[in-house]
Amino acid sequence: MSYQVLARKWRPKSFQDMVGQSHVLKALSNALDQDRLHHAYLFSGTRGVGKTTLARILAKCLNCDNGVSSNPCGECSACVAIDEGRFIDLIEVDAASRAKVEETRDLMDNVQYAPTNGRYKVYLIDEIHMFSNHSFNALLKTLEEPPPHVKFLLATTEPKKLPVTILSRCLQFNLSHLTNDQIAKQVEMILKEESINTDQPSIELIARGADGSMRDALSLLDQAIAYGGGALEESQVRAMMGTIDSADLNGLIQALIDADAEALLNTIESIALQSPDFDSLLSELLSLLQKIAIIQVLPENSNNLLKENKTLVEFATAMNKEDTQLYYQIGMVGRKDLYLAPDAKSGFEMVMIRMLAFRPMAAGEIANKTQTLKPSSPAKKETPKATASHQAKSVESIPVTVTPEQVEESLPVNDTQVKKSDNEWQNMIEEMGLKGLTKELAGNCVIKSRTDTKIELALTPSQEHLLNTSQKDRIEQAIKTQYGTEITLDIVLENSDNETPAETKARLERERQKAAENSVNSDPTVQSLLDTFNGSIDQDSIQPQ
Repeated sequence: MSYQVLARKWRPKSFQDMVGQSHVLKALSNALDQDRLHHAYLFSGTRGVGKTTLARILAKCLNCDNGVSSNPCGECSACVAIDEGRFIDLIEVDAASRAKVEETRDLMDNVQYAPTNGRYKVYLIDEIHMFSNHSFNALLKTLEEPPPHVKFLLATTEPKKLPVTILSRCLQFNLSHLTNDQIAKQVEMILKEESINTDQPSIELIARGADGSMRDALSLLDQAIAYGGGALEESQVRAMMGTIDSADLNGLIQALIDADAEALLNTIESIALQSPDFDSLLSELLSLLQKIAIIQVLPENSNNLLKENKTLVEFATAMNKEDTQLYYQIGMVGRKDLYLAPDAKSGFEMVMIRMLAFRPMAAGEIANKTQTLKPSSPAKKETPKATASHQAKSVESIPVTVTPEQVEESLPVNDTQVKKSDNEWQNMIEEMGLKGLTKELAGNCVIKSRTDTKIELALTPSQEHLLNTSQKDRIEQAIKTQYGTEITLDIVLENSDNETPAETKARLERERQKAAENSVNSDPTVQSLLDTFNGSIDQDSIQPQ
C-alpha cells in the first residue's frame, strides 16, 4: 500500500477528533441533536484550520444510517463512503476551477432531484469567494429556498469577498487560528501513535512554524521525519526550517545578563554566517524572553513544564524581572522597525545594543554625571529691578561644579568607623575583570578565609537573591584562571565585620556627595549670591566630580 501523508491519514473523522474550534462544534452539535438544522452553512478561516474537514463531518452527521446526530457511527456504508470520498450524494465543488456561470447553472439544475443513497444531498463548495458575480447570482435563489433534501456547506478563506446577499442567506462560523499549544499536543499525539522518536523542542519548533494551521504543521512534520531519517531532533529540525541553533540564542541572553557587548556582537557575527531570517531570529528571542518572564513569576513549587528547562531557570534566576520586561519591550518595538534598517543584520544589532544601553544600573552603581556652571552670556541692559528678579529665578536651581580638591578637603574623618574595608578582595575583583551580575555578586562578598587551595567568601544575607550556581561558577573559574587551577570557592550567607566592596563604594560616594554639599553651602561666593538675590540651592543639582 502506498504511503499516506499525515495530513490525510490523521484528518479528523468526528467532532471529538477536531482540535480547537469549540465555539463552532458546540453550535453544530446542539443544532444536530435538537433537529434545528439550517439549509446553508458558511465556514470561514485561514488555511488549514479545518473548514473542509468540518463540512465533511457535518455531511456524515446528516447522512449516517443510524440517524441525524452529532455522533455519527463511522461504520455504516454512508460514513465509510464519505470518509473515502466516494459518497455520491456529497457533491464537492472547487469554486476556483468552476467559476463560470454556465457551470454553476448546471450544478443548480440537479438540486431538484432527490438524493440517491443518503438522507440529504450535500453541496460542499470550497473557496466560494472565487465565484464570479454571475455565478453568485445564479446561486442566490436556490441558496435562499432549496428543496428540503438539500444542504449547502460553503467554505472560504476570504469572507469579505462574498456578496452580502450570499452572507445573509447562511449561518456563518468563523474558525479561529489554532494556538501553538493545541498544535503541539496534536503533533505529540501523532508522533506517539506513529512510534517516532522526538524531543520537545522539535515539537515546539514545528508548532511555531505552522503559524496556526494544523495542515501546515502536519506537512512540516512529514518533511521533518523524512529529513531526520525517521526521527526528530532539534538540531535537524532547525536546519530544515532554516532557524538558528538554541545555543546561539542562549548566547545572546547570556551576553545580555553579563552586560558583555563584545560577546554579544561576536555571537551575532557567528549567527550571521548562517544567513538567518533576522525577523524570525528576533521573534525566537522574544519567545525565549517570554518564557523566562513566566518562570520568574511562578512560585518555587510550581509544576509548570517550563520549570523543567534548567537553562531557562538559570536565566530567570540571573536576570531581574525588570530587565526581562525591558528587553522584551525593546525587542517588540525593534521588530516593528526592523524593515527600516539599512540591512536586517545591522537592524538586529541595534536592537540588541539598545537592550544593553538602556539596561538599568545594578544596585550600587553610580552614574558618573558632571554638572557645570555655564558663564552668563552678555544680556541686554535692563533696569536693576528687572535684572535682580531675572537672576534670582536662575539662582534658585543653579547647577554647581565641585572639584576633586574641594571634595578631598571636605571629606569627613572616619577614625571611629567600626567596619574595615576588604581591600584585598576588591583588588582581586579588579584583577579578575568580572562584569555584570557576576561582579555585583562578588562586590557584595568579603573574604572569610583564604588558603592556597580554597577561598571562602561571606555574602551579606540581604543580597541572597544574587547568589546562584551559574554566577558562583563564573567567579570560581575566574579565580582559577587568575590565581591557580587548584583553588576552590565556597560562598556562605553570613554578616561580616568587614565592609564589602559594594558597601565601601556606596559609603565613599555618600561621603563625596556630603562633602560636595558642605563645600557649596559654605562657599562665600555662593552665600553672597543667595543673600543678594534671595535665592536657594537645588541640592539635587550638586554632584561631585
